[in-house]
Amino acid sequence: MSCDRVTIKKKSYHFLFTFPHSFLHWFVGKCISQWLLPMTTSRPVAPTRIPGRYLSHQEGLPKLPVPSLQQTCERYLATLEPIVDEEELSHTKELLAEFQKAGGVGERLQKGLERRARKTENWLSDWWLTTAYLDYRMPVVVHSSPGVVLPRLEFSDRQGQMRFAAKLIAGVLDFKTMIDNETLPVEYLGGKQLCMNQYYQVLSSCRVPGLKRDSVVNHAHRSRPPTHITVVHNFQFFVLDVYNSDGTPLTVDQLYMQLEKVWSSSLQTNKEPIGILTSNQRNSWGKAYNNLIKDKTNKDSVRAIQKSIFTVCLDAPMPCVSDELYHSRAAVQMLHGGGSRWNSGNRWFDKTLQFIIGEDGSCGLMYEHAPAEGPPIVSLIDHVVEYTKKSEMVRTPMVPLPMPQKLRFNITPEIKKDIEKAKQNMNIMVHDLDVKVIVFSHFGKNVPKTHKMSPDAFIQMGLQLAYYRMYQRCCATYESASLRMFKLGRTDTIRSCSIDSANFVKAMDDPAKQKIEKVTLLEKAVKAHRAYTDMAIHGQAIDRHLLGLKLQAIEDLTSMPEIFMDTSYAVANHYNLSTSQVPAKTDCVMCFGPVAPDGYGVCYNPMAEHINFAVSAFNSCNETNATHMAQRLEEALLDMRMLLESTPKAKL
Repeated sequence: MSCDRVTIKKKSYHFLFTFPHSFLHWFVGKCISQWLLPMTTSRPVAPTRIPGRYLSHQEGLPKLPVPSLQQTCERYLATLEPIVDEEELSHTKELLAEFQKAGGVGERLQKGLERRARKTENWLSDWWLTTAYLDYRMPVVVHSSPGVVLPRLEFSDRQGQMRFAAKLIAGVLDFKTMIDNETLPVEYLGGKQLCMNQYYQVLSSCRVPGLKRDSVVNHAHRSRPPTHITVVHNFQFFVLDVYNSDGTPLTVDQLYMQLEKVWSSSLQTNKEPIGILTSNQRNSWGKAYNNLIKDKTNKDSVRAIQKSIFTVCLDAPMPCVSDELYHSRAAVQMLHGGGSRWNSGNRWFDKTLQFIIGEDGSCGLMYEHAPAEGPPIVSLIDHVVEYTKKSEMVRTPMVPLPMPQKLRFNITPEIKKDIEKAKQNMNIMVHDLDVKVIVFSHFGKNVPKTHKMSPDAFIQMGLQLAYYRMYQRCCATYESASLRMFKLGRTDTIRSCSIDSANFVKAMDDPAKQKIEKVTLLEKAVKAHRAYTDMAIHGQAIDRHLLGLKLQAIEDLTSMPEIFMDTSYAVANHYNLSTSQVPAKTDCVMCFGPVAPDGYGVCYNPMAEHINFAVSAFNSCNETNATHMAQRLEEALLDMRMLLESTPKAKL
């Protein structure tokens, strides 16, 4: 699935990430407590939570609106125009006219939705969690969970790996302090406060498989919240307590020593990769899960992983590649681990947050998408990366620390069979996924801004042009828009393919068109994208509203309205381009798999003077090729810049 967009640049809208870089009060308190630590190995204690601030902020947020039925139907028709033929469009117009009749099925479903909106905190959020994630039966690997590639690290041995892992863990715990104290700075968009709920869902949480529907458990708000993380090395899982008996987090030196113990206790490379079970199709994993946890030892081990604050994966080196291919290879390592021969068994894919650190300097993370979109993840990444750059000033107390607990699994012949099947399926996915990461170094946000254009809209028009040049047609395009202006808001869809974008891409390579006309069409397409973005973030887009009407029909046990059985609806929801802008201060890139068998997944991080792109496709589709799409995208962006810079109007 696409990840939530994080930044929307408009004249009046600028999403601001703010971190309190000064944590003086906490730091001084930590220093004093570390010096005065008692010589004890008693049970770790979780830090004290300070309730109230988060709730008072949340209560002030508006509810997600239900758009008008007429507005959504009109806008739906406009989005169909560039992607369906005239005959299909004419048929859909008839269906929509019938659907909107006074006293008809559309009006009845609309009233049902409005009732739901009055009775609930957010009419969409529970439905979206269930339909987009928990009911989705494809593997979370490739098909749902994004990966993030962080800048390559300057080490190539286990000491460097352990030292960085220790710093990273300390950085995450530092961020967790702000969550526990409810001192995370509230984020704003266009002067309006944003919902912060997702920040409170990503730590100490985990997806749990079911036979037909999954669930998500969150242990952060329990009376005794978890005090441990899980560390996995050579397919072996360990519980590592990260807090002292007085509630202070372990220092970087203490964490390093504990990680060394984990490493030296897991040198065997012939262990069964129990974690690879989590990569399977969800119904298969649900069945294997029920079988696995019949054994009490297995059940306790699984629960320890699920309850942990997060997971750290200490990966074996991946195959060496050229510097040019490094980012692409790192992307697949973060997305799936490289296959059963490499690091795919060194994961628990249901865990919300897994930080991945390779012995060869590769670094990143993957996250399970159900609890949150991109912003809290990126916010956490930026904080942790900055933290790892700091020198360590806290003196490590000479306190004996307990040995990290190795989690045991009893592998029956049936479980062994499930593992072998999961290995086979994983290797098929690995061979099928084609990922190309490029650093577009010619320009970044600076060029579109010079021409008074939204960088995101400019990049999206580049994608439309690249796709049109490859296939001579326009396609349904998904770009994720945040609904966090509203309480418990998740996402809606920015439909980047519009009548205006279609007019631009068709004119761009038409020799009969003058440059000035092409520039005018590009400007119009960019403005249309900005207008749709604005509409989406204010809860007035069409896709979640249409989904709500469809789910209301299912809930009312009425026959499915014909507009949802229509060919146009199927075409509109077949996203050949699934895209997401995920900006970060860190020079990283997020990546995810396509959502259609013949589609592309495109994620990008626009920096000031360059853009990081990750493009994915499936090798099993002869029509798609990630490398070709990346090349066409690069050409399209350069041609658009040349058009603007060589046209007199653009220079005014």
